[in-house]
Amino acid sequence: MTVLTILNSPVTEIPALITDLGERDGIELRIAEASTLAQALPGTDVLLMWDFFSTALKDAYGSADRLEWVHAAAAGVDSLLFDELVDSPVTVTNARGIFDRPIAEFVLSYILMHAKSSIGSLDDQAEGRWNRRSTRDIAGTKALIVGTGAIGRGIARLLKAVDIDVTGAGSRARSGDADFGEVIDSATLPEHVAGFDWVIDIAPLTEKTERLIGAEAFAAMDDTAVFINVGRGDTVDTDALVTALREGQIGGAGLDVFDEEPLPADHPLWSLDNVIITPHMSGDTDGWRMRLAEQFHALFEQYLAGEQFPHTVDKQLGYVR
Repeated sequence: MTVLTILNSPVTEIPALITDLGERDGIELRIAEASTLAQALPGTDVLLMWDFFSTALKDAYGSADRLEWVHAAAAGVDSLLFDELVDSPVTVTNARGIFDRPIAEFVLSYILMHAKSSIGSLDDQAEGRWNRRSTRDIAGTKALIVGTGAIGRGIARLLKAVDIDVTGAGSRARSGDADFGEVIDSATLPEHVAGFDWVIDIAPLTEKTERLIGAEAFAAMDDTAVFINVGRGDTVDTDALVTALREGQIGGAGLDVFDEEPLPADHPLWSLDNVIITPHMSGDTDGWRMRLAEQFHALFEQYLAGEQFPHTVDKQLGYVR
């Protein structure tokens, strides 16, 4: 008997493609919420983190006596990088590949909104102002993509398709990368951010990337640069970002993720006229939950067949190599 436990939130529906697995011979399906996960884990072989923002597994992990595989229905796995799981033989997988194109398109939309003065146009529209003006070309501009994983590569390919020059920043410097050409060491960002029109953060959240982009990096950026974050809010020093925007150290921002979510209604970012804010939705295109379900279903079939997964998370690094 294989026991599959699904961690879900009270407000989220689980597609039948997944719940129907419990109708098959040899499979026991358990559905838990954060408050009941510890009771569901004994005997569990596979845990699906359908509530992918939950941190409940860390507190409940002591009840896991047979766990072999945890799948996060998300790209980020920072909520799973607690010592007990990292040091265990449990395999961790994520939703690699599901969000690459949607997030890349979202980044391009941020770039176009800033380059084409869409914020100002919407303000003019609301006030009934006919304010004809010139806007900016994006061809020939330069983007630094912080994070060279699958999503970062998807962003790089799309931006290159519209003639934006792309450079990467990753865990190690290298040349000749297929998607980025040149990759700088992200630990040295302040030495390299000058000269870029778009600085795009898609870095995973690890010990090395927490507050990676702070006051020193913002001060080194061009005062016309736009900072875009579609990765993790905790990779940025938010106070330093607010200061940089208020004082004109950078030209603007497009922000989909924050160190506190939902972003409080009184947060100063809301009142800045050079910032586009969206509520952690850059990967959520029509049908995204079904695509996540289809991916897990395929992986579960491979697990039952004893086959190797096409990708696994390096728990020491915090991402898929």
